[in-house]
Amino acid sequence: MRPTIAAMHLAMLTVLAGCAVGPDYQAPTKPTGADGPLVSLNPAVETTEAPPDDWWRLYDDPHLDQLLQTAFAANTDLKAAEANLLAARAALEATRTGRYPATEVEAGAIYGRDATTDEILEIGGHKPETQWTLDAIAGVSYELDLFGRVRRSIESARADAEAVAAARDGLKVTVAAETTRAYAQICALGEQIAVAQHALDVVSREADITGQRHDAGANTEFDVVRAQGLVAQVRAAIPPLEGQRRAALFELSALLGRTPSEAPAEALACVAPPRLNALIPIGDGAALLKRRPDVRQADRRVAAATARIGVATADLYPRISLTGLYGGVGTHLSDLDAARGLTWGLGPTVSWSFPNQSLPRARIRQAKANAAATLAQFDSTVLQALKETETALAAYSAELDHRGDLGDAQDKAHRAFELAHDQFLAGSLSDLDLLTAEQSLVSADSAVAASDAALVQDQIAVFKALGGGWQSAS
Repeated sequence: MRPTIAAMHLAMLTVLAGCAVGPDYQAPTKPTGADGPLVSLNPAVETTEAPPDDWWRLYDDPHLDQLLQTAFAANTDLKAAEANLLAARAALEATRTGRYPATEVEAGAIYGRDATTDEILEIGGHKPETQWTLDAIAGVSYELDLFGRVRRSIESARADAEAVAAARDGLKVTVAAETTRAYAQICALGEQIAVAQHALDVVSREADITGQRHDAGANTEFDVVRAQGLVAQVRAAIPPLEGQRRAALFELSALLGRTPSEAPAEALACVAPPRLNALIPIGDGAALLKRRPDVRQADRRVAAATARIGVATADLYPRISLTGLYGGVGTHLSDLDAARGLTWGLGPTVSWSFPNQSLPRARIRQAKANAAATLAQFDSTVLQALKETETALAAYSAELDHRGDLGDAQDKAHRAFELAHDQFLAGSLSDLDLLTAEQSLVSADSAVAASDAALVQDQIAVFKALGGGWQSAS
């Protein structure tokens, strides 16, 4: 009968050991329509093909590729994110130790009086005395995870580590986009400076012609001063552009983990913004949400919060551990390994907050509230991801139309200036009309260069919203 009862008890413990209280994690349901096609797709410049993770290679710029590799290796924020991930993984390993017995060895020596020892001496007819008490004891304890507290703790720690990994990947997306953005800004500002220099040459030449005509008595001093004023205005536009370019260079330097004195001056050789030679592949909504690290991070936070409900729920039930000890105690070293100094013990320990369970129940309510908050945050993250992508696509499409119209206006302004210049030399056009044509030419060229800069920035915003860059960095 005894073996049967023991077998039943063992079977019961086995069943209980497979039980984990609290809800099991279920993948959050995405908002309606989240997995559908992106509504701002422009078939003229975009395709539904899956975007490459190393999207910057679409610009076919070897120098940009090298800058990205350097940034991934040297960026200080990425180094901090890697350290945070190591810490989270270490915390997971520490939590996993709960599945195994905990061992402890203790040895010590105390000189003094002990009431229990004195009582034993008195029973044996001896007087109490001050003496050394030596001990060397090895202990072991193992928690029977009957209600899944340890398992849920491991689930939570694992999800936390995965959330930190997703945060690290999200930072890689940002580093990829911001490094490309800084480099593209350097290049675009180089183009804008070149355009401004060309405009300065044009208006300076026309101002010289106006001065020569004044010397010949063909116009007034007012015409000369007005032409010189336009030269000054065009020249004044150049220093701010040069300052912005230097600032972009320093921004790039920081992204590469360098001081301003070590800024990559070779980037200043780029005087035209990077250009795409193919349609932008953007994929669809479902692929977008799987790719974006922030959505994955929000999902892992839901998983961690769900597991913490189980951890809190397990505290409603007894926590049972098996403990044992073995060692020796005595007044001399020889006593520690002798039979008279032997000490050992084996048995269960039970810890249970009962009948007052107000504290664990409050913790359960807190864990459930936190889980509800993370679930709402997941929905918010999904909506934000879709909004950012659609907004970036819409802005890019609008800037493309803007650039096309500016190109037409630029062609007309150049043709109008050529006609005005010829007629001015022939004496059939006034100085004011020529000046107006010059201003239109300068404005058109400047607007096109600014649109080129905005266009590449909008492209980068699209790629960043698509969530690429972290896998290549890994």
